[in-house]
Amino acid sequence: MPTSAIDGKDTAAIQAAREGVVVYDRSEWGIIRVADDDRLRFLHNQSTNDFQRLKPAEGCDTVMVTSTARTIDLVTSYVLDDAVLLLVSLSRRQFLLQWLDRYIFLTDKVQLTDITEETGTFSLIGPSSDAMIEKLGAGSLIGQPYGSHILVDGLRVAVGSGLALPGYTLIFAIAQKHKIWEQILEYGALALSDHGWEMLRILQGRPAPDLELTDDYNPLEVGLWQTVSFNKGCYIGQETIARLNTYKGVKQYLWGIRLNAPVEPETIITIGDEKVGKLTSYTETPDGHFGLGYIRSKAGGVGLKVQVGETAGEVVSIPFVSHEYP
Repeated sequence: MPTSAIDGKDTAAIQAAREGVVVYDRSEWGIIRVADDDRLRFLHNQSTNDFQRLKPAEGCDTVMVTSTARTIDLVTSYVLDDAVLLLVSLSRRQFLLQWLDRYIFLTDKVQLTDITEETGTFSLIGPSSDAMIEKLGAGSLIGQPYGSHILVDGLRVAVGSGLALPGYTLIFAIAQKHKIWEQILEYGALALSDHGWEMLRILQGRPAPDLELTDDYNPLEVGLWQTVSFNKGCYIGQETIARLNTYKGVKQYLWGIRLNAPVEPETIITIGDEKVGKLTSYTETPDGHFGLGYIRSKAGGVGLKVQVGETAGEVVSIPFVSHEYP
């Protein structure tokens, strides 16, 4: 059974992410550099978002999917003058390198490079992050669209915290890591632990590989509509996703579930004697027990009372995803 590991630092950091600013070290996440002339066309064909419309200093979230539109990873992309940087999940770094490489044909001008070991990545999360990036010299990004980024003295600052909370992502040479971390703490940010990130991730509804992002689910079931372009040409998995959208065929959705007690992931969700879904993630938070789970769309949504194993739960919305057809 899951056990609580909440301490005072986690509680303070969660509050700061909502009311102030925290910094989280994502340097162990993968950074893949995609270069050469065909880089945008290649990524356009391998994922759900529209890369052909992007220009240098812009970015987007996209989902890497299988040929049957099953989810592999949620990826954040930043377009540079001569390359695209892909910020990928830790557990998907090697897989995606190999997977993308399989789709490079002899005539394609595409080069993939894993630059994770030479790169540091931080996320600033919270409403006070604007003041933080002003101090870092990147104040011109305030109010710019998601994914917009600039380079300031070797520090790339991008709009977006990785969650549905205001913030920024910082990417830099690994040699700068200690200096930038200490500078940010000096400016008043609280450090967010891995456990604190996991709590926030689940509360926000950001899906994770091997939990919410698996071969069992497609991007529309997850609720990642913002990562899917319905106007672009063919790409891997497009036929399935287009059909689900056209015929409103999404049969299950990812929801937040407020729980009365701890519950193991993989626990079956029921209403009465009927199985309606499965829990995928669980955390104990300063506000109580909380989980993520997929629930059949016909069963209902926000406010639905469910049973998760032996524990009572109530379905709630999660800010990172949406279940509205565009």
